[in-house]
Amino acid sequence: METLRYEQLGHVGWLWLNRPQKLNAMTQQMWDELRELGQRLRDDSSLRVMVVIGEGRSFSTGIDTSQFAGGLLGGAAEAPAPSSAQGEDRLVSAILQTQEAFNWLEEAPYPTIAAVRGHALGAGLQLALACDIRVIAQGSQLGLFEHRYGLLPDLGGTQRLPRLVGVGKAKELIFTARQIEAEEALQIGLAEQLVEDALLEQTVTTLAERIAAQPPLAVRGAKRAVIASLTLPTRDGLRIEAENQAVCLRSHDFTEAIRAFRERRTPHYQGR
Repeated sequence: METLRYEQLGHVGWLWLNRPQKLNAMTQQMWDELRELGQRLRDDSSLRVMVVIGEGRSFSTGIDTSQFAGGLLGGAAEAPAPSSAQGEDRLVSAILQTQEAFNWLEEAPYPTIAAVRGHALGAGLQLALACDIRVIAQGSQLGLFEHRYGLLPDLGGTQRLPRLVGVGKAKELIFTARQIEAEEALQIGLAEQLVEDALLEQTVTTLAERIAAQPPLAVRGAKRAVIASLTLPTRDGLRIEAENQAVCLRSHDFTEAIRAFRERRTPHYQGR
């Protein structure tokens, strides 16, 4: 990979956006590499947490605007014409494929954490939105700027932002292409934690290791149930709760947790 760097430390994966000289601005190559990495890691049973972070002083400033000159996903003059009614629009297909670069972070069975410093703008913020938890450094700037380029947030921003901040606030931020500071991001629910810049890696490491120490089957089941709550009626969500709890009750990890509690020691979970 040329635009990314990946390392797994124990049960925690660390994924760095690796174009620091460009403030990790995104290119088609980065999206392709993110999608391909996701295909490899999405269902990796050795992972219990994934951290996404930017190399250098920025998480990501969004799309590298030099890509527009090359007709990234087309421009008005470059975009393929809509296909016939019998087939899907080729441009729609291309955008859906690019969305897969981010989707796997939400769909992975393990929790994902965005560690944000500097900037999370446009596609950069949409990448952070695809993660389960966002830890943001003080002084960071966030925003969905797509309207400034005659576009809309098409990498999950219109779907994930309202679930975090509410429909009205999401519309305001998208429609105005307004930049917000880290403190406002915390206030409106866009961030789960706000930390000093110098403490970002330490804070995220502690959080990731704490999650990784939890029973993997229970964490994965809880993630499925919480995500289901966003779209399913309560009773359907309760069934998903019950089904995943049944898996936990039959597991080796449940037996280990009870034994460790009785023996007053730290449990050693195996995810089975």
